[in-house]
Amino acid sequence: MKLLHIDSSILGDESVSRVLAAAIVQRLKKQNPALEVVHRDLVTRPLPHLTADDLLPAAPAVTGEGVLSEFLAADVIVIGVALYNLGVSSQLKAWIDRIVVPGRTFRYTPHGPEGLSRNKRVILAVARGGNYRTGNSLAPGEHAEAYLRSIFGFIGVTKLEVIAADGLAISEAQKESSRQAAMNAISTLEICCKV
Repeated sequence: MKLLHIDSSILGDESVSRVLAAAIVQRLKKQNPALEVVHRDLVTRPLPHLTADDLLPAAPAVTGEGVLSEFLAADVIVIGVALYNLGVSSQLKAWIDRIVVPGRTFRYTPHGPEGLSRNKRVILAVARGGNYRTGNSLAPGEHAEAYLRSIFGFIGVTKLEVIAADGLAISEAQKESSRQAAMNAISTLEICCKV
């Protein structure tokens, strides 16, 4: 099995999403020592944003092809997601733009779009400063997890799990409590044999 580990937080060692994503990878690797892990840090190695040239049929798209190949080869994708201004970081959006490719991860049909990435398991490690869980007043403004659920659903991913730490900027006590709850959830993850 192959696992692709994506980090997108700009906070480096201070990032809760990075800590959670690393813990998820460690948990799954412990269960399957033969698990092959590829790590891509979108902050230390940022991807260029799409240009018109990237979308032309004759475009070389070397960068995009490498990123897409990593995604296509992975059985499990673990993504550290920090909420910035109610959405995903621009670094993560640039990565998404490289993996959502017509004819490779989805296609248009007479009956609408069809996802081609049905054999993937995606685990999101989400960190949010406020409390954006369903039922809270901030919930309607959460566009990171919601966007990722939509975009992965669009390309056919049906096995998507979210481990979230909320309220990280409210207080140190809240931060520690949320982080511990997320770590407890990670401790129950199972690798499974195949997606």
